[in-house]
Amino acid sequence: MDKFFKLKENQTSVKQEVIAGLTTFVSMAYIFFLNPQILSQAGMSQLAVFIAAIVVATFGTLLMGLYANVPFALAPGIGMQAYFTYTIVFGFGFKWQQALAIVFMVGLLDIVITLTHGRQAIVKAIPEELKAAIGGGLGVFVTYIGLKNAGFINFVVSGSSIMSVNDKPYSGGAVKGPLSSIMASGSVTPELTKFTQASALLALIGLLILTYLVIKKVPASFLITLVATTLIGIPMGVTSTHLSAATSLPNAFADFTNTFGAAFGSNGMGSLWSSWTKASLAVVTVFAMGLTGLFDAIGTLIGIGNQTGIFSKKDQEAFVADNSFNSKMDKALVVDTFTTTLAGAVGTSNTTTLIESATGVASGGRTGLTNVITSIGFLGMLVLSPLVSIVPTAATAPILIMVGIMMMGEFKKIDWSDLAVAVPAFFTSIFMGFSFSISYGIAAGFIFYILVKLAQGKRKELSPILLIVTAFFLANFILLAFI
Repeated sequence: MDKFFKLKENQTSVKQEVIAGLTTFVSMAYIFFLNPQILSQAGMSQLAVFIAAIVVATFGTLLMGLYANVPFALAPGIGMQAYFTYTIVFGFGFKWQQALAIVFMVGLLDIVITLTHGRQAIVKAIPEELKAAIGGGLGVFVTYIGLKNAGFINFVVSGSSIMSVNDKPYSGGAVKGPLSSIMASGSVTPELTKFTQASALLALIGLLILTYLVIKKVPASFLITLVATTLIGIPMGVTSTHLSAATSLPNAFADFTNTFGAAFGSNGMGSLWSSWTKASLAVVTVFAMGLTGLFDAIGTLIGIGNQTGIFSKKDQEAFVADNSFNSKMDKALVVDTFTTTLAGAVGTSNTTTLIESATGVASGGRTGLTNVITSIGFLGMLVLSPLVSIVPTAATAPILIMVGIMMMGEFKKIDWSDLAVAVPAFFTSIFMGFSFSISYGIAAGFIFYILVKLAQGKRKELSPILLIVTAFFLANFILLAFI
């Protein structure tokens, strides 16, 4: 074991790695309850998504440990869960089966980019301030979803052209309250809730608990908050304690068979090419989603790995200059991309190397043995399938808000006093939240970055790759105008 994982070389021990693996597992366990909540809004079975997430996270985390020998765990990323449901399904109108097909193709695209070392060219082409704006913009996007799911933001809806509210036929008059979806051409005005609804009050209690735990740096703050908020919700009437046979593990696997391979069925991959408009939109979405996932993975790997010495200076140089796959970072990215392909195939959103891995690293994890322990913990989550349906949205919303806050730390890397930097960074981040689309935010940032450089007479500083990427985004906007 010492020889395989190079424990002595990495100045660690079996005990230290086991503790780190358990720490990472406890810190990430909440993902398996949050993922079904978000994807079920797209029409997917919560139990099926729960099983799919465990399968993918176990496979990816174990492979990351055995192949790359680094302590970075993989699971469906929160930003990509939101992108899957709110942008691809709600925004673009794709079926969830088609969205899974898009996730699968994103994985294939990332595999090609990774194996051909194209990621190096892309990473070099994107300005640092836009990379930071993308990370911070994801924080804005995720926070907005958390506030919306918590019921902190209510909407007053009026207008005769409203077709449906909360997926129910509109019967006329003004509608007031937390909304999951609105089909309307009337007036929609947001306002702060009065906290008269039990679910919003419970979410506020959860946010207060989580804020206290995070500030005190309590391990597993997210999981503790999720459990505590769910329990507090029982006497408040928000948490349902009804467990039926339908939530048992056998039934969970029965549901899983309906999503496993759904990406390749008649409602999935095949139907994506039913019209040129849908096919073109799918292609642009694959590219935008792949680009976002690429930055997410690299950002996490570099951010944690460089600070802790897991990626040595030699390893970092090899990642940029070497055409082989000998560096740990190269191997980690290979695993990350293959796991996303598996995610689309089995029935969940894109996976990524989660920032929660930092908890295990902080506990002393330095090798892939940490991941072996974490993956065993993930597999053990299967026995908790009956509990998936009782976790209320009010218990997961505070987690989304806090994750969004943490992601906004990327904004400090941006020089806001320089308008040439601030303008494209602003549109990148703000468009993500306000347009409810990650890809629109990236597109806006790229377009304004090019305009700024042209205005400065610095067109030679524009990378051909950046121009090509922006052309894809512009094609997407033109396409949407004709749909």
